[in-house]
Amino acid sequence: MEAIVAERGQITLPKAVRDALGLTKGSVLKVELEGSRIVLRKSVDDAISRVRGRFALDASAAAAGEE
Repeated sequence: MEAIVAERGQITLPKAVRDALGLTKGSVLKVELEGSRIVLRKSVDDAISRVRGRFALDASAAAAGEE
């Protein structure tokens, strides 16, 4: 797979990569250099926030159904 660096330094991650990691708009990635390699890692904090958000939505939906 390849990604091309755009004029402003942006790249588009291939859809297969985004899907495999569950990346959506606003996902946070950590950028690290390992020698001459660029390593992108999905932020653990981002994943935890998404899970918390889902539980918060589920809890509020459940509370609304109890009324």
